Amino acid sequence: MSNVETFGTIIKGETPVLVDFFATWCGPCKMMQPILEQVHNRLGDKVRILKIDVDKNQRLASELNVSSVPTLAIFHKGEIMWRQAGVQQTAALIDLLKPYTS
Repeated sequence: MSNVETFGTIIKGETPVLVDFFATWCGPCKMMQPILEQVHNRLGDKVRILKIDVDKNQRLASELNVSSVPTLAIFHKGEIMWRQAGVQQTAALIDLLKPYTS
């Protein structure tokens, strides 16, 4: 994410955004990295994947009521379309993103 792009700008775009709210000390969060890579490999530029470190972005995490990590959310055109805490599997994430990538 460049300095010019803000979280608000990114989630308002036409491209769906899969946001991973994580913490560096969180074991299950580390399990999400290869899953997110697989999602990216399958969907490519049809989706943006954004990782938000809740410890470095406490205000944003608080505004979005992120109370556990990992929490994943799908944003499309500024709207939150889906949100779930815990490790999610590749196939489930791809199925959730499909309606927004066609």
